[in-house]
Amino acid sequence: MIGFLRGQVMALKTDYCLLDVNGVGYRVFVAGSTRNKLRLKDEASLYTYMNVYQDGITLYGFATEEEYDVFQLLIGVSGIGPKVALGILSGITVEGLCKAIQNKQATVLTKLPGIGKKSAERLILELKDKVGFAAGAGTEEMLTLDMEGPVGDDIVSEAQAALIALGYSQAEIAPVLKKAVKCKTTEEIIKLALKELNRF
Repeated sequence: MIGFLRGQVMALKTDYCLLDVNGVGYRVFVAGSTRNKLRLKDEASLYTYMNVYQDGITLYGFATEEEYDVFQLLIGVSGIGPKVALGILSGITVEGLCKAIQNKQATVLTKLPGIGKKSAERLILELKDKVGFAAGAGTEEMLTLDMEGPVGDDIVSEAQAALIALGYSQAEIAPVLKKAVKCKTTEEIIKLALKELNRF
C-alpha cells in the first residue's frame, strides 16, 4: 500500500498530476484544493490512497493529512466512491464540509458534484459523529452560494461542476457565481464566470 509520495511535479492536468519519484512517474488524482498548491517542476509531498479494483490501481493524493482523513471517511459511506469523494473535496473546503454535516445542512451538500438528496442524507447520518475533529480546525467558510432570484440550484450546481472540471478552485468560483443571479441557463452562468475569472 502506497501511503505517501514525495517527488517533482512533471505535469498538472485538470484532475491529476504526474509525480516523478526517483525516476518513476506516478499518476496521482487530486482534488482542486490540492492541485492549487502544486507547481510544475517543484517538489511536492502527497498523502496517498491506493484504490485497487478489478481493472487496475488508482492513486489519489492529498496535500494535507486532514484532507486525506476526510476522504477516507467519505469513501466509507455507502454509495460514495473515490471519484465522487474527490469531487466533493474539490467543491468545498474540509472545514465547510464538516460544518455542513454537523449542522445537517443537506442543501449545502446537494450543491456538490455527484451528491443528490439521498446521498446528502447518508453523509449526515453516517458522518455527523465522526467529523468533529475537523469542523473547527480552520477559518475558511463553507460553501454557501446564497443564490437568490431566478437562478435555480440545479443550473448553479451544473455550472459549478463544469468550472471545477476546468481547474478553477471553489474559492475562485463562489464569489463569481454570486454575480450570476440574473442568468437563466447553465451556459450563461459559465460564460459570465469565465469572463470574470479571466480578469484575474
